[in-house]
Amino acid sequence: MGAPELWGAVELLSRHKMSGGYDLNLFTNPPDCNFLCSVCHGVLKRPVRLPCGHVFCKKCILRWLARQKTCPCCRTEVRRRKMVHVNALRRTISRLEVKCKNAEAGCLVTCPLARRKGHQDSCPFELMTCPNEGCSAQVLRGALAEHKQCCQVSSPQRCPLGCGATLGPAERARHNCYRQLREAWSRRQERSRALLLCLLRRMRKVHRATNLIRRQLAQLENFLEDDALLLGQGAPQEAAEAAPEGSPGAEVREARGTL
Repeated sequence: MGAPELWGAVELLSRHKMSGGYDLNLFTNPPDCNFLCSVCHGVLKRPVRLPCGHVFCKKCILRWLARQKTCPCCRTEVRRRKMVHVNALRRTISRLEVKCKNAEAGCLVTCPLARRKGHQDSCPFELMTCPNEGCSAQVLRGALAEHKQCCQVSSPQRCPLGCGATLGPAERARHNCYRQLREAWSRRQERSRALLLCLLRRMRKVHRATNLIRRQLAQLENFLEDDALLLGQGAPQEAAEAAPEGSPGAEVREARGTL
């Protein structure tokens, strides 16, 4: 292969790799030649028109102008600020019918180009990586749920029937939810009985403490009553002794002594 042919092959490969347009094989029918970019030879993506009237993919023309300041078709000098987005052409291209990118995997869906991304997000033929940590398997989206159930490296999961058991992949196949529920109920009853016994013991302690406080309060009441009686008997005598001579109290005291 000569130098010109080699350079042409490299240029073609570079164009294909750095293409800014849509691949022609994406469309169900061959697109109109007016929808093709002269730089990448793909269908125009985000088309822009130069002052000279030629239309290119925005990505393609910006890469071209980074090396040369002229139109790729007519070599007219180009300034970036003079480029204009061709929105009407963009809308027309967005209505072209395209195939799903998973057509080779078996997807037969076709849709307008504008809806292709939405279909891919739900396409059952899209390859997905298993979300379980440590599993690198790639399966079709439609079979992902089944794969997750039998994945050998999946993380433990709770029983979907609600028994509360945490199951690994190998345990799910032999899991008996009824037995698990019965065992869980038995454990819960045992805990309830233990809590009830603990509560009864605490209630007995409170009852004993209450009775003790009542007895102590009764003893304190009796003690206070005895003190009140003693204080009542000693008060008249102290009052008489404290009366001065010549006072009526003193005379009464002397009369009592004479008698």
